[in-house]
Amino acid sequence: MFRGSIVAVVTPFKNEKIDEAKLKDLIDFQIKNGTSGIVPCGTTGESATLSFEEHERTIELTIAWVKKRIPVIAGTGSNSTQEAIMLTKHAAKSGADASLQVSPYYNRPTQKGLYEHFKAVADSVNIPIILYNIAARTGVNIEPETVAKLAKDCKNIIGIKEASGNLEQMSRIKLLCGNSFDLISGDDALTLPVLSIGGIGIISVIANIIPKDVADMVVAFEKGDIKQARSLHYKMLPLVKAMFIETNPIPVKTAMGLMGLCAADLRLPMCAMSAENLEKLKTALKDYRLV
Repeated sequence: MFRGSIVAVVTPFKNEKIDEAKLKDLIDFQIKNGTSGIVPCGTTGESATLSFEEHERTIELTIAWVKKRIPVIAGTGSNSTQEAIMLTKHAAKSGADASLQVSPYYNRPTQKGLYEHFKAVADSVNIPIILYNIAARTGVNIEPETVAKLAKDCKNIIGIKEASGNLEQMSRIKLLCGNSFDLISGDDALTLPVLSIGGIGIISVIANIIPKDVADMVVAFEKGDIKQARSLHYKMLPLVKAMFIETNPIPVKTAMGLMGLCAADLRLPMCAMSAENLEKLKTALKDYRLV
């Protein structure tokens, strides 16, 4: 059910509010260009600055506009277990195909705490749960042994978005959890290596601006055309680097503004790029012939 290029879609803003019409346009743009799934309200969607009402509304709108054409994996994680349960129950009731659960941030739970947190969320709903490991932003790593215990004890925990940057750790997850457990890249620069160790795709930032190339790379790999997949990997790599010269989603949303896909509006504490980095981003976009 979950394969290929899955976009962590930005949340477009206009006059400090969610631009609902533009969100619909972005979803249609993604589906038209081969994207295999949509993640609303993830890190790239600035979920940390959305109110509960906005969070739930964005998920509802995404589900309504996707119309079952591709899966919707709702970002409903929190550093509060009860909040995560509340948001996940709402997503399930609204018709989300799955939930993406980031590890609790700031409070830095132990591995036992992580296990109990994710188990409580998984036990509260029937939809599939995909864990999200990104210690650089949360302050805690989900160890492979914890992932394996969750996969064994919670039948609806079916995969993990891995953004640790550690291929050895990802390999251990596959070894411990088996082929039925989905390993999804959480880093655009590592999608091809992750596919090579048994990953099933990417939850992507850069697919916001080049959805077809990201989707084509995964498809080429799955068809056994390694040469084409590698060619696309290296074609995208300089642009991927530019997407992370400042904290995500600042560069990608700025790029989307330059490309006319949506306004570049961000919510504080996300702010406009420095002049120096903006010029680097513009150069990368021009080199890729996007502007």
